[in-house]
Amino acid sequence: MITFEKLESNVRSYARSFPVVFDRAEGAALYDTDGRRYIDFLAGAGTLNYGHNNAECKKALLDYIASDGIAHGLDMCTRAKADFLDAFQQYILSPRKMNYRMQFTGPTGTNAVEAAMKLARKVTGRQNIIAFTNGFHGVSLGAAAATGNQHHRGGCGVALGGVTRIPYDGYLDGGLDSTRLLDKMLGDASSGVDAPAAVIVETVQGEGGLNVAGARWLKSLETLCRRHGILLIIDDIQAGCGRTGSFFSFESAGISPDIVTLSKSLSGFGLPFALVLLKPEHDKWSPGEHNGTFRGNNHAFITARAAIETYWKDDAFAKEVQRKGALLSKRLERIAALGGKGVFHTKGRGMMQGISCRDGELAEKIVRRCFDDGLVIETSGPDSEVVKILCPLVISDEDLNTGLDILERSVRHVLKQDLSLAA
Repeated sequence: MITFEKLESNVRSYARSFPVVFDRAEGAALYDTDGRRYIDFLAGAGTLNYGHNNAECKKALLDYIASDGIAHGLDMCTRAKADFLDAFQQYILSPRKMNYRMQFTGPTGTNAVEAAMKLARKVTGRQNIIAFTNGFHGVSLGAAAATGNQHHRGGCGVALGGVTRIPYDGYLDGGLDSTRLLDKMLGDASSGVDAPAAVIVETVQGEGGLNVAGARWLKSLETLCRRHGILLIIDDIQAGCGRTGSFFSFESAGISPDIVTLSKSLSGFGLPFALVLLKPEHDKWSPGEHNGTFRGNNHAFITARAAIETYWKDDAFAKEVQRKGALLSKRLERIAALGGKGVFHTKGRGMMQGISCRDGELAEKIVRRCFDDGLVIETSGPDSEVVKILCPLVISDEDLNTGLDILERSVRHVLKQDLSLAA
């Protein structure tokens, strides 16, 4: 670890939580340089939905490299890109009766968000963006302005403007419908809220603490956007690509976003790759107006296509994710019940769930104990109080249950250490 401490920037974070040197990985398992096996409930912060070194994606990529396929092509036409576009249209968009054009941005989620907000402003001629409490959209300046977390906002070093923040669904006790509040404010010339270009929202707030927006609230938000000529942007970077039990996290709500951002697990292999889906009528870009040297990763085109054709040709994989999500819910409810009143409660949806703890200190003790016992798992939420499970969607029942056994033992251990928490 001395090499990393001496040569790498202080900005590193996950390395501090998991202080070993990892050497190889397969499926839902990580191995350190001593050969110790860890079950991975982090999965690249949701980037490895199909597991480490997925066999189908790896074979497709190795074959492509061996054939001297194009590795870098700016935004030129390549066979790899054409095959991905066709596969995404055939297996993702067409079955869902979705009509979107695809924009390849720089290879990060935050770049996709920047492009989405920039496009919304260009299309509408407005500047303001509506974002929500506890939302996370990235840490470049525009995306950070829409992000709620003060730690990330504070690192920008400049004032962040152009965004109005509204309470997320369930943010306030008492059942306040924040879409009604926003509707009222937008209809009041003295509310102080400028007419927005777009609303940007996550259906499940991953970094914000696994807060879930209800289908009714999302539908109301869509109706509000249509009424006021606002573009609806769904940030599906972490919750998408099957994480909630359907390819897009918003499918069950029955809404039709104007713009969707995807990244993280889109490549299927952990390769950098980001995509903006935009309705054709909003495709107002001039050539090269939003560009980047690494827009469109040809290796990622290959692995993404392999993942789509392996897992999304029918609904079998989605049903399997839903089954595992139900198993996860049942186990987490049992674990949460170990604490006394007000100590734990479950949060999240599908395979994006966790346990909210009384405070961040308690959550940190649990995840630290988990790591000591062979489970890689992180926290989220405004005070890092949510123990968050983002295991690969392809995880076996055996590894899933073993990981949950470790989590349960860790909770019991921490409760035993502090008898005041015991049920």
